[in-house]
Amino acid sequence: MKVWRRLQALGAVAIKNSVYVLPRNDQTREDFEWVLREILKDGGEASLCEASFVDGLRDHQVEALFNAARDADYRQIAEDARRVGEGLPAGRALRTDGGAQVEVDVGRLRRRLAEVSAVDFFEATGHEAAEGLVAELEEKVRRRRHGEAGASLHRLRREDVRGRTWVTRKGIHVDRIASAWLIRRFVDPEARFKFVPGKGYRPERDELRFDMFEAEFTHEGDRCTFEVLVGRLGLEDPALAPIAEIVHDIDLKDTKFGRPETPGIERLIAGIALGHRDDEARLARGTALLDDLYEWFRRRRG
Repeated sequence: MKVWRRLQALGAVAIKNSVYVLPRNDQTREDFEWVLREILKDGGEASLCEASFVDGLRDHQVEALFNAARDADYRQIAEDARRVGEGLPAGRALRTDGGAQVEVDVGRLRRRLAEVSAVDFFEATGHEAAEGLVAELEEKVRRRRHGEAGASLHRLRREDVRGRTWVTRKGIHVDRIASAWLIRRFVDPEARFKFVPGKGYRPERDELRFDMFEAEFTHEGDRCTFEVLVGRLGLEDPALAPIAEIVHDIDLKDTKFGRPETPGIERLIAGIALGHRDDEARLARGTALLDDLYEWFRRRRG
C-alpha cells in the first residue's frame, strides 16, 4: 500500500499488475529509482527498465491511460470546488468560522490542483475546468474578505481581435474545437490557429491564447471557454445558446443542462479525436459537424 501510494503521487499508471510506467525523462527516472530503493529496503523485489512496445499497446494508448487518470483527479477537484462554492457566504465579508473554513478549503484545492498539474504529463483536458473553478473561488474569497462587489463581464469588440493568430493546446477536443469554430465563423473568417504544448508557451505579438494556461480566453468559474467567448465577444445569436450548453456538458462532465443532443455529439467528437490525431484534421471535421448543428438550431427556431 505504501508503494502504491508513492506511485500514485508520482503520477504513474499501471499497464499490467505490478507494472507501472512514467514518461521517460531525467526526473521520472530519478523518481522511480527512489521507489526502487524503498522496495528493496523493505525486502521486496523490483526492476527498473526503459521500454518500447513492439506489439500490443501503442504510445498514444499509454498517453490515454495517463490522461484518464489525471482527468479523474481534475474531475474530483472540480466536484470539491463546486461543493465549497455552495458554502460561500453570499454578499458579505468572510468573518465567520465558516468563512475561515472556506479559505482553508480553497487553499487545499489550490495545492491539490498544483500536485495534479505537476504529474499531468500529457495535458489532460480536465485541467482548464478545474483551474477555472478554483480560480473563481479564490476571487470570491478575496472579494468577500475585502467586502468588494462582484466582478462584471469584460466585453470586447470583435474588430479588436480580428487579424490575430489564435493559439491553443495540442490535441484539441470539444471545447477547443468548438471555440475555434466560433472564432472563425462569427469573429474572423480569416483567423489562423496554432497548436502548441499547453505549458511554457510564450505568445508572440498579435497572438491570442484560448483554453490553455494563462490564456486570454479560458474557463471562468463554471463556464467553459466556448461560453466565455460567447459572452465576452457579445455574440447574441440564439442558435449559439444550445450549442454552448452541449459543449459545456461534454467538457465539464457535470450534466448541468442535460440537453438530449449531448450524448450523440459527445460520441461524434470522441470519434473525431480517435480517428484523427492531427489537430487541423480534427478542426476540419469538427467544423463540419458544428456547421450542421448550428444550422439545425437556427432553422428550428424559425
